[in-house]
Amino acid sequence: MAFDKEVDLLVVGSGAGGLVAALRAAQHGASVLVVEKGSLWGGTSATSGGGIWIPGSHLAAEAGHADDLDDAFAYIRALSADNVPDSQIRAYVDNAHKMLGWITARAGVRYASLPYPDYYPETPGSREGYRTHLPLSFHAREMARASFDTMQRASPAASLWGRINWLFDETAIALYRPAGWWKTIGKVMARYWFDLPQRLKSPRDRRLTLGTALLGWLRKALDATGTPLWLDSPLESLIEEQGRVVGAVVRHQGRPLRIGARRGVVLAAGGFERNAGLRQQHLPGAKSPEASGSQVNNEGDALTQALALGAATRNLDAAWWAPVFRIPGEDRARLSTIERALPYSIVVNQAGRRYANEALCYHRFGEVMLALDSPEAGTSPSWLVFDARYRARYPAGPVIPNMPDFMLPAAVRQVLVKAGTIDALARGMGVPADALAATVSRFNAMVRAGRDTDFGRGDSAYDRLYGDPRVSPNPSLATLEEAPFYAIPLYQGDIGTSGGLVTDERARVQRRDGGVIRGLYAVGNVAASVMGYAYPGAGATLGPAMTFGYLAAADACGINAES
Repeated sequence: MAFDKEVDLLVVGSGAGGLVAALRAAQHGASVLVVEKGSLWGGTSATSGGGIWIPGSHLAAEAGHADDLDDAFAYIRALSADNVPDSQIRAYVDNAHKMLGWITARAGVRYASLPYPDYYPETPGSREGYRTHLPLSFHAREMARASFDTMQRASPAASLWGRINWLFDETAIALYRPAGWWKTIGKVMARYWFDLPQRLKSPRDRRLTLGTALLGWLRKALDATGTPLWLDSPLESLIEEQGRVVGAVVRHQGRPLRIGARRGVVLAAGGFERNAGLRQQHLPGAKSPEASGSQVNNEGDALTQALALGAATRNLDAAWWAPVFRIPGEDRARLSTIERALPYSIVVNQAGRRYANEALCYHRFGEVMLALDSPEAGTSPSWLVFDARYRARYPAGPVIPNMPDFMLPAAVRQVLVKAGTIDALARGMGVPADALAATVSRFNAMVRAGRDTDFGRGDSAYDRLYGDPRVSPNPSLATLEEAPFYAIPLYQGDIGTSGGLVTDERARVQRRDGGVIRGLYAVGNVAASVMGYAYPGAGATLGPAMTFGYLAAADACGINAES
């Protein structure tokens, strides 16, 4: 069969999972091509926090918190769906720490293991920390300028004023302002403003953090192998010969090219959360693509092409659910992580009532929003309600603390409700004033008594993680009683779909009628998650994507498991 170009491995998608697969293959001598649908590379990984959930890592052990892989297996097994086989879970648990060690040694990626609790502390096998890992910062001067210029931009929620990048611990220092906090923030600001070569060109920060830091390291290492990455090059179809995928048709520079892939094709092109038709079919309770926080090109192209070859699917009704802020004019929703756990605030539905522990991790809170939505008490949007003390101290999505209301961007002022009394606030929100007043009164009474007896907010280690340590005895609980009062809509959304193609422990795509589609692999959100419908901990999306990318390259290219 004639091809316009031939390589050993074709990788479709340029997020972290795809880049790990490409890098591992290229460093072992394979010729690799990465193709990206969009005009920017990095996918949803670039807009993420860059965290990876890795049990049994060398970094955790070095920090004095060695993990037990059998405990991690039991934890995931208890949470994951019954249709996810033990072998796939075992492959992840046994290889995730190896992948982390490999990207550290072979790509120079630097991670730190954090005391960040698992999301289901009540489940046996969970830990109160050191499975979640976050990347350290990476300066873009270390990578090719063209690679930096064409990187997918970080989420506006992940930077100061949508411009200055910062790390998780720097955010916490700015938020809670311990003694000497201004020194840390001063260093962050100075690094930005004194990067004069960049300031003369662009307001964009070259100090990369979170997801962009991870991708900076991976792209630097990939560029060193000479591997090309084509932008504006969407997948049009897969090419199959005698039951084996031997390449793909990719549109590049305006024309379709037949790309031969001697070793195989790795699909790493994200989920289908931006496809209205697929959402209508598989996510009928959450139909709106605009409520997704993922980047705009995730329309299920790779999923659709694999289905045309008879690929099996699993759990297409699953997503990484989340409450999100939606700001007019922005092309993606903003994930709400810390706002709901902070004191001086509650979340209410359209009936003016609380309905969940606000401090739940975003996936669990999003699940509750979806499950409890009803015509009588709609949850999308819900409302994050807070008082003047919250407004002065903490961010509420795009609402920046200590910035006068009139200086907020017009789009933010358009969705923010402000009033001098709870009754007036309720009228602005369009919820029953008597119900909201009763909810606030009951909540305040529970705070004064010392415990949220309705939903247990602040009881778990995870709840307290995002609370304000200056507030005691419960850092997540404080009354709402200081005017003016505010409310901002909080929508049921997602950060990507998590159901997709059925793969095995080597990331090989399975057929509906049994067996594998030879030469075809899938990693990341195009593949059905090893976690089923659950989200065990921060980084449970990227961790499996990168681990199965690591395994896919090894299987396709015959790489020794330890090399």
